[in-house]
Amino acid sequence: MTDRPGAGHDPLREPAWLRWLLILMAVAAMGLLVVLPLGMVLSAAFGQGFVFWWKSLTTPDARSALQLTLFSAAIVIPVNAGFGVLAAWALTRFSFTGKRVLLALIDLPFAVSPVVAGLCLVLLFGNGGWFHDGLQAHGLKILFARPAIVLATLFVTFPFVVRELVPLMQQQGADEELAARSLGASAWTMFFRITLPKIKWGLLYGVLLCTARAMGEFGAVSVVSGHIRGLTNTLPLHIEILYNEFDATAAFAVASLLAGLSLLTLVLKFWLEAHHADALAHSHRRH
Repeated sequence: MTDRPGAGHDPLREPAWLRWLLILMAVAAMGLLVVLPLGMVLSAAFGQGFVFWWKSLTTPDARSALQLTLFSAAIVIPVNAGFGVLAAWALTRFSFTGKRVLLALIDLPFAVSPVVAGLCLVLLFGNGGWFHDGLQAHGLKILFARPAIVLATLFVTFPFVVRELVPLMQQQGADEELAARSLGASAWTMFFRITLPKIKWGLLYGVLLCTARAMGEFGAVSVVSGHIRGLTNTLPLHIEILYNEFDATAAFAVASLLAGLSLLTLVLKFWLEAHHADALAHSHRRH
């Protein structure tokens, strides 16, 4: 019995020319939209040499902007990580009224412009705002100070960890956790011994995405910061000021630092993905 011609051909497998065409189109798009602009930023940053680049990064305003950016990220990241884990656990392990509403509210920062988020903070803490008189009576200042920058960054970044963890925890299910509880494990023991090890990679991915967004946030922070040099300017705001003052080379120098920090998070993400893949392969071989 002879095989029919083409019997071994998979009709769902795309032809080689189509695969290569799609790959080339993806590479070309990434090259034009991502690699080329970043390359131009680096070229402009070092346009007047390394010494000028270093001087641009070590001015008092640039150092202050870097410190404020890292300060804000250092608060936002652990808060979002903790909130993300607790929210994902509640959304995937419990049924309650308003669950869909909570999911929609978590996605709200993705849908609302960061500028609108900043204006909301102005309405809350600015002159005539809901909390302005109470804060002023206690000598507390939120708007045009560090607390407003942290709050604005928190608003625009808090969905990242939750949205990484919810699909992962839904896929994994709760069988192992239920088994641990049935054997007498406490809630904390169950969380640290079973839940957290299972979600650690998703948590790390969410934290990295949150970090990149926190360091690069512009719109919401611009509204609430007041643009006070040396006090409330983050790196993105400092770059805008330099560019508006026609100090383009210094602006590109600081932009290269911000881009470098973002690329560092990207490298960490690739490393984590590779490490996760190796861990999964080792686990499959062991079993």
